[in-house]
Amino acid sequence: MASSIQNEGLAQHVLPPAENQVLVLDQTSEPPKPRDISADFNYYGGPPESGPPTPYYVDRPQRYGVTPITQRLTVHDVREQEDQYTLDSTGFDFYTHTSAEKDFVDDEKIRSVYYPETEELLKKCKYQHRALFLSLLAAHIPARTGAPKVHIAGHTVRGQPLDSRSNTIPKITAQEATDSPTIVPATRSSPGPVKRVHIDLSYAGAFGYAAYHLPGEAETLLKGRFQVINVWCLIKTVLKDPLAVTSANSVFDDELVPVKSIHTHREGEACSVRPAAEERTDGGHKWHYPFKQTPGEVMLIKVFDSKTDGRARRVPHSAFVDEDFVSEDLRESIEVRALVFHPEDTE
Repeated sequence: MASSIQNEGLAQHVLPPAENQVLVLDQTSEPPKPRDISADFNYYGGPPESGPPTPYYVDRPQRYGVTPITQRLTVHDVREQEDQYTLDSTGFDFYTHTSAEKDFVDDEKIRSVYYPETEELLKKCKYQHRALFLSLLAAHIPARTGAPKVHIAGHTVRGQPLDSRSNTIPKITAQEATDSPTIVPATRSSPGPVKRVHIDLSYAGAFGYAAYHLPGEAETLLKGRFQVINVWCLIKTVLKDPLAVTSANSVFDDELVPVKSIHTHREGEACSVRPAAEERTDGGHKWHYPFKQTPGEVMLIKVFDSKTDGRARRVPHSAFVDEDFVSEDLRESIEVRALVFHPEDTE
């Protein structure tokens, strides 16, 4: 899962001066034409009476405790339909962000260069009425989250596949997690695309996550609106194993399955997702992706939002196999997870 976030204990970074921002609109290339495709998605397959799912051990090869339910579904390309997607309506959005960091090999450089860029991007995100790839360079654009505090919790760089995702995978026990010599810590090049439908944090897990990262401030900050946003982008243009996201309101809360996540120094909670019920008449889960996404096209994914007024609160997502590009180079991506606080929004 995307919850294998590195450097979780890092302090908040100071934002760079406005003149050092590297948020630009790339006008040198034309976006590709829309390309909807069919692809397989792996959902949680445990029956409701089976009890809690097997815990997820972060930074270790995963052995899922149940056989997934695989469904072949349509994935809609967002190209030329950009104005339909916002963080508050669908739970995801796209921005153009040309970073000064290109290789994403050095963790310290990621922290010193990419973290401040990401903070600045999030402070300018409106979260409403958002068109794809709007330039953020103009200084007169107001701060669009209204959030004076953005805290970067950590990042994950993905490259080589780490876990086996065959349809029959043995359960992992707590003893195995402690003693097995075959279970090794993940490295930068080991985590691969996660081809399971999931959300990185459950509703309860999001509050625990904030309390863990900001123990001295969480009680006060959590009195206002609180969000967890993943900022996901590619290190090179992706064709193999692209990332897809669902429209938030197409996935019901009773389809979410909380899963305990075991970290080195703490426990958390993520969510697996059940497939849409067959009796649904609204088309079920609606999947989306940007075909030929480039490193300058950043996807914002809402992991959690404390607001309960009808706006999108969380977005299941998953990598999927695009059968036209199975022989292409491995996908390389970076994901930064941020806590976004709106202290003035207490309603």
